[in-house]
Amino acid sequence: MSETLGFANAAAALGIGLLIGLERERRKGEGARRDFAGLRTFAITSLLGYVTVQAGGVLLLGFVALALGALVTAAYWRNLDQDPGITSEVALFAALALGALCMTAPALAIAIGVVMAGLLASRQALHHFARNQLTAAEMRDGLVLLIAALVVLPLVPDRFLGPYDAINLRTICMLTVMLMAVGALGHVAVRTLGTHYGYALSAVASGFASATLTVATMGNIAAKEPANLKVLSAAAVLSNLATVAQIGLILGAVEPALLLWMWGPLLCGLLTTLIYAGMLMFPRPRARADEPIKRGGAFNLKLALTVVLAMAGITLLSSAMLAEFGQTGVTVTAVFSGLVDAHASIASVASLAKAGLLPLDGIAIPVLMAMSSNSLSKCVVAWLSGGRRFAGYFIPGQVVVTLGMWAGVLLPNL
Repeated sequence: MSETLGFANAAAALGIGLLIGLERERRKGEGARRDFAGLRTFAITSLLGYVTVQAGGVLLLGFVALALGALVTAAYWRNLDQDPGITSEVALFAALALGALCMTAPALAIAIGVVMAGLLASRQALHHFARNQLTAAEMRDGLVLLIAALVVLPLVPDRFLGPYDAINLRTICMLTVMLMAVGALGHVAVRTLGTHYGYALSAVASGFASATLTVATMGNIAAKEPANLKVLSAAAVLSNLATVAQIGLILGAVEPALLLWMWGPLLCGLLTTLIYAGMLMFPRPRARADEPIKRGGAFNLKLALTVVLAMAGITLLSSAMLAEFGQTGVTVTAVFSGLVDAHASIASVASLAKAGLLPLDGIAIPVLMAMSSNSLSKCVVAWLSGGRRFAGYFIPGQVVVTLGMWAGVLLPNL
């Protein structure tokens, strides 16, 4: 049995070397300008890493790596005037390390080898993206997102603070990172797919942060790009998909049993949103090409912070209203907080239901009241940001979606 595993691990090392070597062979060139390593060199190096660990362990692997480094350095200095890059040299060391990794974790080594081969094969596309497609603002936003996700978030304490123990700093930071990531996803969608589909996907993505502000954004764009009026109106309506999906995710994450009382409104909301938005987007005009995409930052950090702070404030207010006025206070809070954004209000209602402070069959009214007041604010924002024509397309759709969700209450519970 151990011999069979050994042969499988050796075959994995050979396969990794052949895969990486095949890609390098295609770029090796010919004559005096050819690269020093190709298919055979990478295959042998990967096998060498496996055999070295098998025979002598990590210490012998270190000596082999030093010897390989001397050979690679000599080859690099010999070809320095033709090709100053070190991609093949670094790839050769990686092949040695992956071959050694096949001794203990062949599956991981294979996965890394495949990714590495893909990166090597995508040289031109990656260079073009970095030099011609990626802007300075997008690079800055990407770094901010990585710092927030990988540095700040792990350091934030995970405990409840403040009055009524309603504020969790880890939750606030996590929501901020999520909203920045969603905004970046929407930005990539518009840059990749163009205005017709890109704005729609961007609206759905940014709707997870704030559907109301998404409507305002689409309205502002519509005022500047009247040729895309229908597409932008459909995108604004499609932001309801994010709202409805988030309601389902919040309820399911907090207490799955809550979905038994809300599946009807959620389903009706999804269907009415898709039908109305589809009527605006299709059939697509054939004579007009997509408008050029205006480049800018990948996300709006100020918007993300504003939404998260609003959520924290609404959660604190809901806790205070519950403590003072009971369930009636929660319903009133849901209505008024829905004018800003429905997400936090619904999360608060779901948390109260999970804690046993609200009956499970009593969440539909507070949730739909928050949705209705949020729909009202969206209609006002649409008129103010996009004007009469934009509101003329958006408001009927928002009314249909809201009425559809209320009608879903009449469907029998599961």
